[in-house]
Amino acid sequence: MSGHMSPSEIARLQAALRRLLDAKGLTVNPAPRAGMSVELAVNGEVIGTVHRDDEDGDVSYAINMVVLEEDLPPAQ
Repeated sequence: MSGHMSPSEIARLQAALRRLLDAKGLTVNPAPRAGMSVELAVNGEVIGTVHRDDEDGDVSYAINMVVLEEDLPPAQ
């Protein structure tokens, strides 16, 4: 896996994810520091990471999303 994504690639991925998930507040943010993952956020809150895979010449993106139990609504 290769984590490096160009600004153009990040913008294209963000546009695709906004369309697919119908989420205008979704952003794909460059890695905050070298060696860190690209971040996925909604309305400014980081909800996961994006990993670029270019194995065998086919490029794909894997999203690891984290939802904390404390962010869930109360049980009914």
